[in-house]
Amino acid sequence: MGATKRQGKAGQGKGSEAAAEPRSVRVVLLALMIAMLLAILDNMIIGTAMPTIVGELGGLAHLSWVVTAYTLATAASTPIWGKLGDLYGRKGIFLTAIVVFLLGSVLSGMAQDMGQLIGFRAVQGLGAGGLMVGVMAIIGDLIPPRERGKYQGMMAGVMALAMIGGPLVGGTITDHLGWRWSFYINLPLGAVALAMVTAVLHLPKKERSTARVDYLGAALLTVGITAIVLVTTWGGTEYAWSSAIIMELVALGVAALVGFLFVEARAAEPIMPLHIFRNRNFTLMSVIGFLTGFVMFGAVLFLPLFQQSVQGASATNSGLLLLPMLLSMMVVSLISGRMTTNTGKYKIFPIVGGGLMVAGLLLLAQMDTGTSRLTSGLYMAVLGAGMGFLMQITMLVAQNSVEMKDMGVASSSTTLFRTLGSSFGVSIMGALFTSRARDAMAERGGSAATSQSAQLDAASLAKLPEHVREAYQFAVASGTQAAFLLGGIIAVIGFVAAFFVKEVPLRGAGPQPDPEGEPGAGADGAASARSRVKEIA
Repeated sequence: MGATKRQGKAGQGKGSEAAAEPRSVRVVLLALMIAMLLAILDNMIIGTAMPTIVGELGGLAHLSWVVTAYTLATAASTPIWGKLGDLYGRKGIFLTAIVVFLLGSVLSGMAQDMGQLIGFRAVQGLGAGGLMVGVMAIIGDLIPPRERGKYQGMMAGVMALAMIGGPLVGGTITDHLGWRWSFYINLPLGAVALAMVTAVLHLPKKERSTARVDYLGAALLTVGITAIVLVTTWGGTEYAWSSAIIMELVALGVAALVGFLFVEARAAEPIMPLHIFRNRNFTLMSVIGFLTGFVMFGAVLFLPLFQQSVQGASATNSGLLLLPMLLSMMVVSLISGRMTTNTGKYKIFPIVGGGLMVAGLLLLAQMDTGTSRLTSGLYMAVLGAGMGFLMQITMLVAQNSVEMKDMGVASSSTTLFRTLGSSFGVSIMGALFTSRARDAMAERGGSAATSQSAQLDAASLAKLPEHVREAYQFAVASGTQAAFLLGGIIAVIGFVAAFFVKEVPLRGAGPQPDPEGEPGAGADGAASARSRVKEIA
């Protein structure tokens, strides 16, 4: 009798859940997309405003630190935000991250010199680390993995939109309102996100953890990440790779990370529990995420340079230069997310994505001074499709590979590996590009030409003599070929790794046997996932 009554209630609730869930989830999703847009759009907007900022504040020698401070703070804080969400509740930590980001935005807009701007950008970066991991972890809390693909595909669309529209918005704001509004524009968006998250997001109550925060592990991880990012940022640019400061940073980073592993193995509540890496799928997704970041941000750096310098494209609408790649990435991500939801299958996507990414990079490595914009656009579309298959599936599989109590750590770790991959990609591909371009410049233009264009500054291309300009274009094409060839070789690792992914049934896909050694799957996982969706109604 009691069982019949419970079934009747369940059946009755099913209809109301079907009606309430789409509306509630969409409202929450909109707030999360705004929050993610804040973190991604900010860097894209600032890039176009930097010449104006330097003109007013000075400090050209420290220009790179405006970006580096933000990147460092974001990377170092990401795993800490994830763990705090696991310990003390996702909603409060996420709202705190939004407030920190908005505070950094206000202070950056009020900066009176370059030193203040760099410091306030670090505050912004601290908040951004919490925004990125918070969005992914909240989606992981609310949406069963079977349904999660389509929503994470939308997040990939937001990322593509920010990369396309960021430079356009930044240029418009700087020209008409002034560079300070490049930061102030975050305030209305952030206020909307704060209000919506506060009013609509209702996660299950979480008892305050009595576990002591792993401060030593957090400090060691922060030092290690900081050293890695500085090595990849400074190596080959600010300092020679063999210089004393780079070697010292390498030693510091290695020592800090070794110490971190030692501490985490013994901590009661580690910042990054090492046991999650025993899961094969989680480890493979971390590797694939790292390689995707490596390739993506390298492409974002070198493709506009090639199109402006070799193909004569305008720098004004630099975001539009990447349109074929970003649109392809967005469309494929949405389609693959929908297919994952409909079928519950996902292993094929990292395999196909890895293959397309390798193919796209090797095609881009064939570009030369005679390559048309249409041809390069088609090559970019192939690369974008590969990344579209990989961008969100890495997060989905990683989250499905851990228990719910480690959702924040899984989200932050995956985000961190992608961030570190981007840092390595820009550095290593950049070093190879510069080396090959200088050699090619010397081959074609001689020592005089090399000295005239040693900076490889695309803005001054029109001022160069014709023979130097042709040598410069050849040099840029040669450097681009070398960078993408390296990217293609590196991407092969991800393609091979995808074949070893084990297709574990996604939670929320209905009653499933619990696979041995793979936490979080099965009927109980499905039921708990469905109940979490109802919590927001």
